[in-house]
Amino acid sequence: MKKSVFLGALTVAGLAAGAAAAGTLDDVKARGKLNCGVTTGLVGFAAPDANGNWEGFDVGVCRAVAAAVLGDPQAVEFVPTTGKTRFTALASGEVDMLARNTTWTFSRDVDLKFDFVGVNYYDGQGFMVPKALGVSSAKELDGATVCIQTGTTTELNLADFFRKNNISYEPVPIETNAEGQQQYLAGACDTYTTDASGLAATRASFENPSDHVVLPEIISKEPLGPLVRHGDNEWGDVVRWTLNALIAAEELGITSANIAELSEGTNNPEVNRILGTEGNLGEMLGVSADWAKNAIMAGGNYGELFEKTIGENTSIGLARGLNAQWTDGGLLYSPPFR
Repeated sequence: MKKSVFLGALTVAGLAAGAAAAGTLDDVKARGKLNCGVTTGLVGFAAPDANGNWEGFDVGVCRAVAAAVLGDPQAVEFVPTTGKTRFTALASGEVDMLARNTTWTFSRDVDLKFDFVGVNYYDGQGFMVPKALGVSSAKELDGATVCIQTGTTTELNLADFFRKNNISYEPVPIETNAEGQQQYLAGACDTYTTDASGLAATRASFENPSDHVVLPEIISKEPLGPLVRHGDNEWGDVVRWTLNALIAAEELGITSANIAELSEGTNNPEVNRILGTEGNLGEMLGVSADWAKNAIMAGGNYGELFEKTIGENTSIGLARGLNAQWTDGGLLYSPPFR
């Protein structure tokens, strides 16, 4: 008897979880708008332009998801969050997803009860110093004052690195990248440490970028990616496969220039399945057949989005590196669409 009561309780719990899982996708459709948590401003990744329109690499992920679900890349409410406030915003339901240079770690995945749906930027933590300081290695930073964002993996990595190298530092805690930039330029700290991509973006916004150098050491692994709440599996699938669609599109040669033509049908079955001319992938996800086509059209495939926002020809100037396709020696690899 006890067994059946226990199983009954499990079924109720399962149904409750199922109801919660169906929640976000239905909520976004009913609202007609995606609430996307982004950074408070990091040029190239997520920042409002002069007219208040958000743009950047992470913003592109939000717009792709909005396009996949609602057919409109503009149907996004961008919610700026700091290293400290981002997780509360997601857990409380204030945002439907986070797309803001957030590192996938064990405790965030398991203890904070979030699901990282993939990696959109493989990164690592670095250090930036004024050239005038005459430092060529992070190991020469003994006794340095360090500007560091609170509530980030950066804090722990910094402590680990200095401890391992038997050197000391004095932290200068900051809340946002803008504050970090201000304090660093004012000389309140000898070095600014964050993800190397963030340092490149910050340095690019300086009046004299060449007066500052990013030191050669990368002291951590920072797989950055979008995340959703645990137990929200249906919604997690939508965000995960939207990111995968952008990555697969680049690998398969689907671009914003040829997508209209390819959408009329090709002799590549996987391209057809992604673009909705074959199979029923959209139906499986609970979205329209042309969901991935809309997502890719929002800002181009992964490579197009990268080049336009943070690539080598932008002021941020990031090389693809680890973020190249697996076919080009990078780590980008989408599971098959079948």
